[in-house]
Amino acid sequence: FWAKYLRPPKEEYWDYIIERRDMLVPQDVRERKGSFFTPQRWVELSQRYIAEVLGENWQDEYYVWDCAAGTGNLLIGLTNKYNIYASTLDKADVDVIRDRIENGANLLENHVFQFDFLNDEFLPKAKGGKLPDKLFEIISDEEKSKKLIVYINPPYAEAGDSKQRTGTGKNKDGVSNANKTVKTYKLMLGKASNELFTQFLIRIHCEIQRCKIANFAKLKALCASNFGVFRENFRAKLEKLFVIPADTFDNVHGQFPIGFHVWDTDKKQKFESISADVYDKDGNLSGEKVFYFYDDNKKGRINQWLRKHNDTKTLQGIGYLMADAPDFQNNRVVNIQNKKGIRHGIYVLITTTNLIPACIYFAVRKVIPENWLNDRDQFLFPNDYWKSDIEFKTDCFTYTLFNNNISAKHGTNHWIPFIESEVNSREKFNSNLMTDFIAGKVKLEKENSLFEEERTKPRPLSFSPQALAVFDAGRELWKYYHSQKNIDVNASFYDIREFFQGRNDTGKMNNKSNDEKYNELIGNLRQELKFLAKKIEPKVYEYGFLMR
Repeated sequence: FWAKYLRPPKEEYWDYIIERRDMLVPQDVRERKGSFFTPQRWVELSQRYIAEVLGENWQDEYYVWDCAAGTGNLLIGLTNKYNIYASTLDKADVDVIRDRIENGANLLENHVFQFDFLNDEFLPKAKGGKLPDKLFEIISDEEKSKKLIVYINPPYAEAGDSKQRTGTGKNKDGVSNANKTVKTYKLMLGKASNELFTQFLIRIHCEIQRCKIANFAKLKALCASNFGVFRENFRAKLEKLFVIPADTFDNVHGQFPIGFHVWDTDKKQKFESISADVYDKDGNLSGEKVFYFYDDNKKGRINQWLRKHNDTKTLQGIGYLMADAPDFQNNRVVNIQNKKGIRHGIYVLITTTNLIPACIYFAVRKVIPENWLNDRDQFLFPNDYWKSDIEFKTDCFTYTLFNNNISAKHGTNHWIPFIESEVNSREKFNSNLMTDFIAGKVKLEKENSLFEEERTKPRPLSFSPQALAVFDAGRELWKYYHSQKNIDVNASFYDIREFFQGRNDTGKMNNKSNDEKYNELIGNLRQELKFLAKKIEPKVYEYGFLMR
């Protein structure tokens, strides 16, 4: 930090350095506390949205309490210092805010105080507590609390992170589950108790009756599948919402949305949906997106649909579908592999009985690219219209054939999409199951059939032009592979990629090959797969796997 400035710094930098005091705190400490500096453009935008809901004179008509104030940057731009209160966990942050007051910040020193919101009692200073007497009077009176805005960017830390979920890390000790708020409201939070920001929200909701809440937060509280208990108990009307990329906040690297929510807790409503304004990283309004509450009692998730197609009778399968939590952020771990893995997830044995549902599941999860905005969108239990759409089924089947992680090194490769003569193989394949399936030589049960007739006589599959283009591009790649020396004739698509691309010193497969012919052929295949994915995408919404 100091490498950018002479010491002592020029006076023109003083305010900025004081405002960015948070950057002097070691990153691991900031991450453990979940504290991330709110960029000024989002501060200004949030205050505009509060004005849209509460009126242009809101600063004179309402009190404001930032109970997770940090160094106070969320309060920059507010004008009525007599109505503003700021509390923070760390005494050092209180000192920084008071230093800012001495240098002209528009706050009152006795309205800034140290307070552990998740542990400390709501008691006034007059009775030995920490709250300014006037603030205690406001939050204790239901009529006055209607004029209170709890305006916060609460911590984002959680007990478990992705490393913990995948077995490479552990819970963050003491972050989320060792405070008084969790102990008091654990039954009302459910699994949301792992998140610090929901702990702030539930205490405000239960102990500061009828107030307004204006908060930055992840969107889990609105749509995550394991936040159902929290949503049942947190009843407030969401008046306004905008969303922004999370990585616009310091030291947040994830590609997911952060929302600014304006809640009215005086209006007891269960959240169902809202159309949010979407801003890009530069602060430009780029459109709208609807966010939904997904009621599991009315419409389940895609993993419940997948379980309906479990084949519990067949002992020997042709691979495993590894599924995971039904949202975009977990799509990257969804794959088809030879054997059941050891990581946390759902493993479904793929057989000829459930091959089509498995391919539909895989394709639906993969054809739409993940981005920061759809990161929390939930994949759902579909309607029944997919059952009669044979072309949708064969499109998903084709997409999956050329996208899996099956390897001949780990067992018989049943996923070869061509017969030997098509690719000039030097030997017969160990398995022709997929080409037999395509030729209509494999009988299917009605509920998992490509066709609607009960126990129909198998018939050859027909494919859309986009699917045929994928097969054509794939055939050229397989033929080129089979023209090489020292190959495994039973190689899968994954094996072919590994053969040409190789691996780096860490064992990761390289992104490209030194063989330009191969790069051209796989480039053609990937392009055709993109066209096929675009064809499948509208059906994902039409059949209810996703909501627009």
